[in-house]
Order: sequence, then C-alpha cells, then structure tokens
Amino acid sequence: MADDLDFETGDAGASATFPMQCSALRKNGFVVLKGRPCKIVEMSTSKTGKHGHAKVRASGVCLGRVRGGLCAHPPPPPFLFLSLLQLIGIQDGYLSLLQDSGDVREDLRLPEGDLGKEIEQKYDSGEEILITVLSAMTEEAAVAIKAMAK
Repeated sequence: MADDLDFETGDAGASATFPMQCSALRKNGFVVLKGRPCKIVEMSTSKTGKHGHAKVRASGVCLGRVRGGLCAHPPPPPFLFLSLLQLIGIQDGYLSLLQDSGDVREDLRLPEGDLGKEIEQKYDSGEEILITVLSAMTEEAAVAIKAMAK
C-alpha cells in the first residue's frame, strides 16, 4: 500500500482561483476566461432569468490577446502575486531580472507595445528601474516599471 504513493510533484492541490459574487467583479479586476487569467476590460450583466441566475459577459486581455466569454455563474478570479525585480539586462527579447535571493532570472519575455518600448528606452539610457511582475496561475508577465529609489 505504501509503495503506491507518489510524492514527486510536491503540489498541495490548492486552487489557483477563489469564488466571488458577480456583483463584486469590476472593470480592471482579474478573472479566468477560457482557462487563462485575464484583466477585465469590458463587462455586462443581464437580469436574472427564470432559473434565478444572471448571465455575465466579460471581455478581458490576457498577455496581449483579447478573450471573451458568457457564463451563467461568475467566472472565478485567480490569485494574483506581484513582485518587484531589478532589471539588469535585456537580451534576445528576454529580461534579466535580479531576485531578492540574489539569483538572476532570464525567462521573462520583454512585453510588447508601449511598455516594452519604454523599458528598452530607459534601460538604454542607463536608468535603474524595477519591473513589476504579475503572476497568476501558471503565467507571468511584466506589467509596469518603477524608477529605483536612490
């Protein structure tokens, strides 16, 4: 019996989301749409139907892609984790970030659009900046920058 146990993953089985009422969802909040964590950019709620449930229509942006969905029950919002990491380099479209532990992390892609251009511009000009990294479920993205305090 003890030989059948598998402890390889080390996962406690905790959920990456939590339940929330439809009335608590707001624009610029976060929700899971089609299995991916997304920031709500547009949302509408219909009146309750004959079975007592309102329908929620939400559109969200998930790492550059717009997703949408309609559901009778509110979609669950994901647990979010923010971290500030110091930018120490940019190479081949990836950011080199210094973690609090002293380790260097080089697996985060440079964001597309205005934020990516701003990060490159400030790095090229020699400014010391911190990158805000948003983690939700199994995905991570650089979402903001901040000047380092001297």
